[in-house]
Amino acid sequence: MSILQRYFTSQILKSVFFVLLAFLALFAFFDLVTEINAVGRGAYRLRHAFVFVLLNVPGYIYELMPVAVLIGTIYVLARFAANSEFTIMRASSLSTLQAAWILIRIGAIFMLLTAAVGELVTPYTATMASEFRDSKLLRDRKMQGKGVAGIWSKDSIYSNGLEGEVIGSRFIHIGGLRTDKTIRAIRLFEFDMSQHLRRIILAAEGHYSGKNEWELRNVTVKTLTVPGKPSETRFPASAPELKTTTTNTFSLLTELTPDLLSVLAVDATKMSAYDLALYNRHMEANSQDASAYKIAFWKKIVYPFSVFVMIALALPFAYLHFRSGGISVKIFSGIMIGVLFMLLNSLFSHLGLLNAWSAFLTAVLPSIFFLLCACGALWWVERR
Repeated sequence: MSILQRYFTSQILKSVFFVLLAFLALFAFFDLVTEINAVGRGAYRLRHAFVFVLLNVPGYIYELMPVAVLIGTIYVLARFAANSEFTIMRASSLSTLQAAWILIRIGAIFMLLTAAVGELVTPYTATMASEFRDSKLLRDRKMQGKGVAGIWSKDSIYSNGLEGEVIGSRFIHIGGLRTDKTIRAIRLFEFDMSQHLRRIILAAEGHYSGKNEWELRNVTVKTLTVPGKPSETRFPASAPELKTTTTNTFSLLTELTPDLLSVLAVDATKMSAYDLALYNRHMEANSQDASAYKIAFWKKIVYPFSVFVMIALALPFAYLHFRSGGISVKIFSGIMIGVLFMLLNSLFSHLGLLNAWSAFLTAVLPSIFFLLCACGALWWVERR
């Protein structure tokens, strides 16, 4: 068994990495063609486009690994079947369960590699790519899905900084996030527990000082004060009074940090599970809808395990003899299955969001569907 394990491992590793390299070259070429349109804007040059494309490669490794595993494994198993190698292995007492166990151990290698790239490499390189491109284009960082109008966020106001009793809520609008983690065009609207507007703060820019503290600059503060017993006096004496002050600096304590803001500048599929969990907690603590990020979080957890599903889908191809179809036909079938998996994975994310499905079920259902298909296909080829 150890000899077969080494043989399967060496052949599948070489095949999978070759397929992955081919996919990466194709996607990198498409990205480079797209980036050509931005060359010449600001300080963005062709060499910067190459760097940007290379920084996006780890993200493609994470996304394409299950499909590469499927196609590479199908190729190896189809070649074994065409050369009658798998038939000889079966005649030498290799059972379907033993073959599956060999492939599962190989799949563990790809699962760990996919998880490591998705958690440790992709979030870092995706952030670097976004910051690098925007700095060369001389513009603020793009907020994913937020358009040019900036972003809105919400947090709570506590009686003692970030501790104590909640005494109100704060809505924050940020016009732009620069590559040095500073923010600009800030507007804050503070409400009391009765949802009455109490203060508006406008600032040109803000710099993070650490420990949840921002230093706002060029600040205008508009405070609304209400008489103690407005019902006992007649309008307009009972009307709120607006007091406006200006200051060069203003210290703001908030739960919003550069790490949370960086979440909004990177595609959720390229974020780590830790960052997604961090932002989910922030949104839930402030009674915001975190459905999209919950689905992204569970997809991040489930996706590396889809490698095992792809290997299960590849195993039945070992039982199809060459006369049942050429290797090229089997590889084409693998490509179609991989494309269908990626499409359904993306489709279920949108369906789960629209229909308020459980985030975990939304993430795991495509893998369960394809695993059942793999089991059905394996049962069918064994019965033939």
